[in-house]
Amino acid sequence: SAGAVSPPARLFDANAPELAAPGDMPGRIAALIGADRPGRAGRPMFARIIVESIAAAFARAVRTAGGLAGREVDVIHLVGGGARNALLCQATADRAGVPVLAGPVEATALGNVLVQARALGCFGADATLEDLRVRVAHAFPPVRYTPRGSVVAEPA
Repeated sequence: SAGAVSPPARLFDANAPELAAPGDMPGRIAALIGADRPGRAGRPMFARIIVESIAAAFARAVRTAGGLAGREVDVIHLVGGGARNALLCQATADRAGVPVLAGPVEATALGNVLVQARALGCFGADATLEDLRVRVAHAFPPVRYTPRGSVVAEPA
């Protein structure tokens, strides 16, 4: 599996324009890293390169957002389907250098229901969005991933 493979020395830019359109993603990714399409034996490393490249993109986006906001980000909340991928969550924590709180998976649906319930007064007249976040965290406790050290590989 990809988790059993050491982090790769070379990554690709997960936001590269070549990846925007549907099509042969494995072929495009192989071209970005200057490799051939992986055979069966190389699939775990190929998957690890993809996960680590996405994690590196998340880390860059968080640093950029923090810089634009003029504040340091001290935790990343990773929600939706990606929160199910422990390797992605840990790689993101490692590359960003801050903890990742993963979950809930169904964040969009939960948020929609809670905001509508708040508008109807179900949580009291002065319930804040932070109050709703606390309720979600109690009902669906996030999984915490702590950075394990520095990772230096960056996209080519």
